[in-house]
Amino acid sequence: MQPFSCIIVDDEALARKGLALRLAQIDGVNIVAQCANGREALAAAAELTPDVIFLDIQMPGMSGFDVVGNLQSDNMPLVIFVTAYDEYAIEAFEVHAVDYLLKPIDEERLREAVARAREHLGQRGAISEKQRLIELIISITGKSETSVSQMLQDHTGQRAYPDRIAIKDGGETTLVRAEDIDWVDAAGDYMCVHADGETHIMRITMKELEEQLDPKRFQRVHRSTIVNLDRVVKVSSHMNGEYFLSLSNGSSVKMSRTYKSKIRHFL
Repeated sequence: MQPFSCIIVDDEALARKGLALRLAQIDGVNIVAQCANGREALAAAAELTPDVIFLDIQMPGMSGFDVVGNLQSDNMPLVIFVTAYDEYAIEAFEVHAVDYLLKPIDEERLREAVARAREHLGQRGAISEKQRLIELIISITGKSETSVSQMLQDHTGQRAYPDRIAIKDGGETTLVRAEDIDWVDAAGDYMCVHADGETHIMRITMKELEEQLDPKRFQRVHRSTIVNLDRVVKVSSHMNGEYFLSLSNGSSVKMSRTYKSKIRHFL
């Protein structure tokens, strides 16, 4: 469990105290400051360089988004917004917030946010290690940083995939965790994303959606179907070289013979 330091920013003293009490019950969370406004938050962030900032949005003088805009980019903490208003969710994720918690804060959601912050901090550590490796290779080979970075990418074949998929429906956007998706099927110009017992409709091509999903977890098994490999519990052969994939939620999807080479992913 990776420990981290954090500051709490909220203009309501009771809200700060309540969040601090809850965070104190989670192992590895070290609260280094509590701030009542944006100016205090910027000063604390510059002096204490916390890993995470729990940030209210609607505050007098300087909003939470103003605070994010004024944080030093060279030592940027992860941001978890804590607010009583849900209408800022899209804007929050546009500034790359780690999570968005609604007041009153649910205990389980708070722990999820902390776990997500730890995951992001772990990825930051991996990036720092990669940067040190790049600098070492540069010093040995004399190559440029761009060429060394490309060389490492070609060697590892690694690519970052979003952990959430934004699904727009009219004036609303639902953020669906990629790991919660069971399977996806096409319906004309739309994709039906089946996740946690719900079906979300999004206007996007199969190819565009496929590019957002990690191929280590998601594979195309039909020209109109993508399946989460972790959900497949049984593979049954069918006529004409086709297969049926039984999923953990009781659903069944067809794997066409065109994609039968993908069977290796399930065996």
